[in-house]
Amino acid sequence: MLDQWWGPKPWRAITKSLDFREGGHWHYLMNGPEGEVQWGKFDYLTIEPNESFTGKDGFSDENGTLDTTLPQNHWELRMSQTGNTVMVDMLLTFEKAEDIDTYIDMGFKEGITQTLDQLEEIL
Repeated sequence: MLDQWWGPKPWRAITKSLDFREGGHWHYLMNGPEGEVQWGKFDYLTIEPNESFTGKDGFSDENGTLDTTLPQNHWELRMSQTGNTVMVDMLLTFEKAEDIDTYIDMGFKEGITQTLDQLEEIL
């Protein structure tokens, strides 16, 4: 189901491997409308079932080797439920302010907004 909503349209996520546990990872491909290919890898650091998880995310190659020429970021995702509503809070942190600028210049703000809109549509 993750592949159905992750990534901005018309890009498509394709999971190569997913091991949702502390110490596990999600290795995925972002496939663009013109045949573009961008690999990513998310390493899970902590998981509190139905509450939160943290991890380190970055660009990688098809083997899961991180691309150290591009910034990585740390994710903290928390979920809380009130009635039939689930609030998802995401906090992304970077090592340097320039790393945030790099992500913004790559279209991250627009991309993550579209991604979350797709999740809302599915739910």
